[in-house]
Amino acid sequence: MPATVLTARALLLDMDGTLVNSDAVVERCWRRWAVANGLDPEAALKVVHGRQGYATMAVLLPDRPMEENHADNRVMLAEETADVDGVVPIGGAAAFMAAIAALPHALVTSADSALATARMTAAALPMPAVRVTAEQVGASKPDPEGFLKGAAALGFEAADCVVFEDSEAGVAAGRAAGMRVVGVGPRAAALSPDAHVEDLTLVRVEVAGDGSIRLHISAT
Repeated sequence: MPATVLTARALLLDMDGTLVNSDAVVERCWRRWAVANGLDPEAALKVVHGRQGYATMAVLLPDRPMEENHADNRVMLAEETADVDGVVPIGGAAAFMAAIAALPHALVTSADSALATARMTAAALPMPAVRVTAEQVGASKPDPEGFLKGAAALGFEAADCVVFEDSEAGVAAGRAAGMRVVGVGPRAAALSPDAHVEDLTLVRVEVAGDGSIRLHISAT
């Protein structure tokens, strides 16, 4: 089956589940939090991916004051930043990042700056010069704010951007921003992104004569 080809001027990249596999850490920390709050850990893990921690807590404990969620989120971020055991790159991430190093791209993550730095470093991946982290947005994914800010920082319109995402919240955010979405990994497979890959080994990057980015995405 021929590859899907998407053309863009800029790329917006989620981190966890897209560039970095941090599932082991996420599951350890959120299981502890769920048990401490009398929740089913398995049910909690179904909604944690893609959102900022306080937003996940608001979904799981809708009647709890938001200030408590923000307080717990600060603790959670500190725990996750200190724990990089098992954090590894997604397959093909290093080669993909090398291929786009000179092209317009930004990291758009629900992690804060410290956590993003810790995980990208642990995975031995280069940190994009342009990044939108938790501190820079007022609303968590699935709100499109982060992706819109990433596009603006790079100087491109939403329609010129392709998003790489793994989670339901992230794919929804990309769509809400008016961008095309490449889904990465098993969580994204059922979300009907514009294209889907198991990992980044299935993405080939080509620069066209007009400077646009052509993404050749092998079928999975």
